[in-house]
Amino acid sequence: MSIKDFFSESNSIWIDFIVFSLGAAAYGMMEILFRGYTHWTMVLTGGACVLTLYYLSGWLLSIPLFGAAVVGALIITFYEFFVGVVVNLRLGWDVWDYSSQPGNLLGQICPVFTGIWFTICFLFFGTVKLIS
Repeated sequence: MSIKDFFSESNSIWIDFIVFSLGAAAYGMMEILFRGYTHWTMVLTGGACVLTLYYLSGWLLSIPLFGAAVVGALIITFYEFFVGVVVNLRLGWDVWDYSSQPGNLLGQICPVFTGIWFTICFLFFGTVKLIS
């Protein structure tokens, strides 16, 4: 099997796995750089976020950069809220708590981190648009 065969349409599950894994690793590393540690639920959340953005990449790259960054930030914030409700509020694992941040929602999301996700998405999509 050649590399071309590996990445063929019939093997798209492998591409999804690679995209998920890269997103998981990137998210985990960002958390380690920012907080000094991460949690396995955040690694999985990062993979899910990046895979979702990958699935939407055709559309996201066709709209203006600002809009793509807004959509990306909202998608990541949605995942963060959903996972936070499950792991922090429902299961009580206390992985993170933004309740000290202004404008937070149930201590799970806040405008500051949505702004950070916007900036990351803006830089990422801007770079992709620039090189493609």
